[in-house]
Amino acid sequence: METLRERKKQRTRDALLRSALELFTTQGYERTTVDEIAQAVDVSQRTFFRYFAGKEDVAFSVQEMTEAHFVAAVRARPAHEAPMEALRQAVLEGWDAIRETVESAVPVELYLRMYRTIESTPALLAAHLRRSAATEETIARLLAEREGVDVDADPRPRLAVAVFGGVMRVTERQWTTGDDFSLAAIRELTASHLDQVGSALTGNWRTT
Repeated sequence: METLRERKKQRTRDALLRSALELFTTQGYERTTVDEIAQAVDVSQRTFFRYFAGKEDVAFSVQEMTEAHFVAAVRARPAHEAPMEALRQAVLEGWDAIRETVESAVPVELYLRMYRTIESTPALLAAHLRRSAATEETIARLLAEREGVDVDADPRPRLAVAVFGGVMRVTERQWTTGDDFSLAAIRELTASHLDQVGSALTGNWRTT
């Protein structure tokens, strides 16, 4: 059973996280200092560093939660599914659970605004790509284990994940620059783009 001390620590962490994302999305990531985040919650800078390693850590905290959920969803897919189908179903069937994960930390609307901030901030975008590469390697190794192949000898796990990751990057970019900035919109875009992978890679694009 969670103790009063543990609940208090979780409330402090959640408050720091929400304040950080509010400041990042309203005044900019580069312009925001750790002191400002701490002051917004009426705690010391030292307290901030008890919960987060720095600004980048807090900026990607919720995203790390959603990525961990996705990895777990891939691991739980039925063994009979082909690798790309397992990735597809894990992301499409996981949206409701991802919403719950996000809402356990910050409002979904704030999480969505942070997506745009990441895309428009060079330092955050670089960190996002670096972190995504690490997650993709984790998933490639998971697929290799699932399919009973050697990830270092068989290129297919990394190729499949590279294609899937590319689709997700295109989807994120189109979503963050579009007019409909909702979870329903990115879910629809994701499904549409994944459905086009086969024809995009092997089909003839010419209509005449």
